Amino acid sequence: MLSATGGTMGMGFWVIYIAVIFGFMYFIAIRPQKKEKKRQQEMFANIAIGDSVLTSSGFYGVIIDMTDDTVIVEFGNNKNCRIPMQKSAIVQVEKPEA
Repeated sequence: MLSATGGTMGMGFWVIYIAVIFGFMYFIAIRPQKKEKKRQQEMFANIAIGDSVLTSSGFYGVIIDMTDDTVIVEFGNNKNCRIPMQKSAIVQVEKPEA
């Protein structure tokens, strides 16, 4: 037979167990996402015309014009290859050397 104290102790174990699982999920999934989003927002805030960028599709280019959520990127030596894209497609920014 189960005693009253044994059942209560078992319930406390499960509450603690679930809390530990949620804590583990927070540190594995949610916290890194927040850090990455913050880093990305800082990168977009510091982006300027003339910066060299790497796009999510793997192309390197130079920003020649910007609006709030889009940029126009010039690719290669051919000055006619200018493509508008969303800022979210930029994964890396390099400032020009002075």
